[in-house]
Amino acid sequence: MNAENFGSTERLVTAAYVRQGAQGRRAHELRLRALLEQGKCPEDGWDESTIELFLHELAIMDSNNFLGNCGVGEREGRVASGLVARRHYRLIHGIGRSGDISAVQPKAAGSSLLNKLTNSVVLDIIKLAGVRTVTNCFVVPMATGMSLTLCFLTLRHKRPKAKYVIWPRIDQKSCFKSMITAGFEPVVIENVLEGDELRTDIEAVEAKIKALGAENILCVHSTTSCFAPRVPDRLEELAVICANYDIPHIVNNAYGVQSSKCMHLIQQGARVGRIDAFVQSLDKNFMVPVGGAIIAGFNESFIQEISKMYPGRASASPSLDVLITLLSLGASGYKQLLKERKEMFSYLSSELKKLADIHNERLLDTPHNPISLAMSLKNLDENNDAAVTQLGSMLFTRQVSGARVVPCGSVQTVNNYTFKGFMSHANDYPCAYLNAASAIGIKKQDVDVFLKRLDKCLKTSRKEAKKEKSVNEISNSNTGTEQVGD
Repeated sequence: MNAENFGSTERLVTAAYVRQGAQGRRAHELRLRALLEQGKCPEDGWDESTIELFLHELAIMDSNNFLGNCGVGEREGRVASGLVARRHYRLIHGIGRSGDISAVQPKAAGSSLLNKLTNSVVLDIIKLAGVRTVTNCFVVPMATGMSLTLCFLTLRHKRPKAKYVIWPRIDQKSCFKSMITAGFEPVVIENVLEGDELRTDIEAVEAKIKALGAENILCVHSTTSCFAPRVPDRLEELAVICANYDIPHIVNNAYGVQSSKCMHLIQQGARVGRIDAFVQSLDKNFMVPVGGAIIAGFNESFIQEISKMYPGRASASPSLDVLITLLSLGASGYKQLLKERKEMFSYLSSELKKLADIHNERLLDTPHNPISLAMSLKNLDENNDAAVTQLGSMLFTRQVSGARVVPCGSVQTVNNYTFKGFMSHANDYPCAYLNAASAIGIKKQDVDVFLKRLDKCLKTSRKEAKKEKSVNEISNSNTGTEQVGD
């Protein structure tokens, strides 16, 4: 409804009422105008009616929604199911063009605008979260691992002779496979144990660069967010090394946007040294469905090169999901979620420590990890080798998701590379342990229920371990008696 149409309605409805209705619509339009002009996340979240109005306005700018459109191409935005069309708000053409995921589509001005606005709003949120000097980013419809692969493939054209990626060890298959899939050889740098924490071995990184030759190294692949007792890499020192040896630096910041500490590390690394790109998951940081990531950096032209490396058009679903979410929350809503997450981390830490003391275990001291915690399972492990993994099964069957139990001495082969002590980020970590994380969206009820169920599981495990020990003692005693009789 434009001004002319509102004027026409005055023949049918009292003019005063029409003006009031027009003013109501004007309030929605002012929000849309501010978003289009500023390209920033609104301070206060929008109501659903404003968001749906905006998405409808975008959709009718795409050719598949033109009245009387005649499409004779192979891809005309046709959708057989009305349910599917409504699920996507009739934004069917996706984003980008065959040569660039960030390019504008002539037949899909609305979807193109959605793409540009999403990237702009997400950039604003990254700055708000702590990386103030980031210059460019884009949403890519791939999870973190494949997004890292895209970064490595882009670097291949800049460093055609390079074959190695320096990688401080983190036991997560997707980031390891991201290097393999791109065709490079990971050079695993084992972590060093400092107290309970596993930290980056800076001397080993520099020694390996000298041994292999800087020109043969594609990049350093570092990590921020991770499972304790592994802690974020020493990004500042790594960034300085990369600057000194002129080696690119890619950061896996999978769920680091929600942590001010992780974002501060990236900001500081870029300030004192070199960080070429950092990659973060949409679902882990913004509570949207799995399938999207953000690739961001400090050199606008390099981030554009990465976007041009993506082959073909792409799904708009991740962009649509995160834009709807951020418009719903607003900047103030997202900041509130970050604040609540940090508070829940402190609460989880204090309560898990109390529970650990009750069961004669301890909360591992990992002050450099701002998201994940670890509680030892030393007594459980000593009683029964299988008791640790059994605890994980018990928690899962009691509907506790996300908790990880890590036994000692696990061996895993990934793409012909054998990791000793897999899942513990080290060959010989001193004890078995359990992980729990305070991630964005967690509530006090989640923590309380988890601790209650963990307490019950630990008590049950201890009883079963004592029973098994008693049975073994009786069995050994009987065996000894039989031998004496013989």
